[in-house]
Formats: sequence, structure tokens, C-alpha cells
Amino acid sequence: MTVQYRLTALAGAAFAAALMTGTFIAPAFAEDVTLTMAVPDWPPTRIMKKFFDEQYKPASGNKVSLDVDFIPWPDFYTRVNASLTSGEKKYNFIVSDSQWLGAFVEGGYYRKINDLVDADPEFKKTMEQIHPAVYNAYSTYPYKSANLYGFPQFPDVLVTYGRKDVLCNDEEQKNYQAKYNEKLPCTGEELDNMDWNTFEHIGEFFQRKKGDKLAGETLDDDFYGIAYQAGKGYDFSTSQVNTMVWQHGGDIWDETKVPNGHAEGQVNSEKSIEGFDHFLKLIKYMPPVAKTGTMDIFKSDELFRQGKVAMNIDWICLGEASLDPKTSKVADKLVFGLIPGMPVQTVSSPAGHRSAASPSC
Repeated sequence: MTVQYRLTALAGAAFAAALMTGTFIAPAFAEDVTLTMAVPDWPPTRIMKKFFDEQYKPASGNKVSLDVDFIPWPDFYTRVNASLTSGEKKYNFIVSDSQWLGAFVEGGYYRKINDLVDADPEFKKTMEQIHPAVYNAYSTYPYKSANLYGFPQFPDVLVTYGRKDVLCNDEEQKNYQAKYNEKLPCTGEELDNMDWNTFEHIGEFFQRKKGDKLAGETLDDDFYGIAYQAGKGYDFSTSQVNTMVWQHGGDIWDETKVPNGHAEGQVNSEKSIEGFDHFLKLIKYMPPVAKTGTMDIFKSDELFRQGKVAMNIDWICLGEASLDPKTSKVADKLVFGLIPGMPVQTVSSPAGHRSAASPSC
């Protein structure tokens, strides 16, 4: 028989992606079903595959296997796009980054899934409980319409990774206080309240050369205060730039004119340019690779895990490697917090200062 792609029946809410149009052929009353999925190669999709293999039991009683094609992030769009446009119909499902949803729907490659969601009350209830921002960005096309083409696999957020052995060191705390007349953030709560001015101070303060002292130890390599994504590949700069743009009050398109919103006049507005300039301003306090266009999210994560940076802003999905002593020199020295925000004046908290929003992957 011909079996329609039924993500809700076969995978429930554990997987995410838009569904491709078309069918796959399976023998009548088949006991074995194999689903093929294209995913970016990073911890969330590795964990997803592990959970599926260990926990998924289809209500049909069939044996369902998931054949996952792990593709490196920088090559992911190119390979998925080539597969779809060639008509090879290699994949049943794809973990599709939200910014591609419109292009692939318009190209006729993704199947509208409203009927499948409506046919599964339990899954529909789960969908209705998703935060509207995530639901609309990852599932709907046109944006905020009633048309569903997929569902979230991992609503990632940017966080601040910190080295508490460095940040909480008494000598570093004293010297930082003397130089900037403010406390060096050390705890998770203090990182939550950190603004971009303090983040910049940390970048400047912790620039050390090989042979300098850091937290009482002599450095055997150069050390840097801060890092974040600044890579030419994929969205490894735009995600951080957008954060700065939005926090400065700018935008990248005019959402009030949906479905005819425009970037012109928005992305090049005065406030958006201020945000972009702010992004560029901080790069001078980062490892030199940030100036080459190759410090993507994986490189900044690697530098942090190698113990060469005091603070790194990166996606929380990469935290697993930082917490694993097999892959991280700082696994037992971590503190986490929200990303910084713009300084604001408050009556109750003269030092506290954030008004931040971080985008999702």
C-alpha cells in the first residue's frame, strides 16, 4: 500500500521538521518501517536519535527504525536544498531551520500537516501548549497564519557561559572593582543581571598575554575575556547581530506589513546600525580568530572549552560538551546566565541593568 507521511503517528512530538510532499512505498501490513531523516550534526539531533532508538514505541505495533543522515551545519542547507530540488525524495523528514520554511514551502517540498495534527488529539494538545513565538516561527507559513508545515524540534536560546574559577577569584574581583567601580559578575544571578557595558569591561579586563597571571596562575597561552559567534558561514554572525539590533530598538523587517513586510528602511535604520556597530565594537576584545570571519558557534565553544576565554555567549544546545570532562577543560568550573542586555536605569537596582531578548535557532 502507499503510506502517507504521518509524522504524528510515527514520531509524535519527539521529532521536528517540516514534512515533504509525496509518499513512500511500504508493503501491506508491514512489520518493519524505516524513516529517513536529514538533520544537522550537533548535540540536539544526536540526543533525539538516541531517545528515538531507546524509547519510541509506535502505537501501531510495527517496528519503526529511524535512519538519520547527520550533516555538518555549514553544509546542511546546501545539501538539503540540492536533495529537494533534484526531486530524489531521499528524506521523509527534515529538521529545517526556521528561516528556510517559506522557501521550501513555496517550492512545493513541504506538506501541510493540519489534517495530521487534527487527527491526533494528544499531539494537537501538545502543539497548542507551545509558546506562540516558537509556534509561529517554527511551524507556520505564512508567518502567524493557520497553516502548519512542521513543529519545533529544539527552541534553542543564547546564554552566557562563564568560568567561575576566574570570575570568582578574590584577586581578580578586587582588581576589577578597583578599575571599573563595579562588581565582577560571578554567580548565575549576577550573570543574569549583566549588561553589555559590563560584558565589554570583562573583555577588556581579561585580555592577558602568555606569561601573565590569571587567578594566581601563570598563563602558558594568551587569554581573552569574551567571545561570541562572528563567523561568515551560515547564520553564525547574523544571530548575534540580530540580538544587538533588537536590543537597540532596531529591526530586520517591518512585521506590521505582513505579508508584504520589507527590510528596506528597517535593517538599515539608525537604531539597527547602532546595534550592528555595537556587535563590531566588542570583537576587539575577543580571540583574534573573531576578526577572520571564522569564529562560528563551534569555534567559540571550542575556545571556551579549551580554557582560553572567561565568558562565551553561545547556544545552550552546545552546553553538553562544556559540561563533559572528556571534552572540556573547564567542565567543573562553569556558571551560566542569560545573555547581557542594554543598560537601563532602575530605582531598586542601580547596578542592574538588563532588558534583553535572545533569538531562537
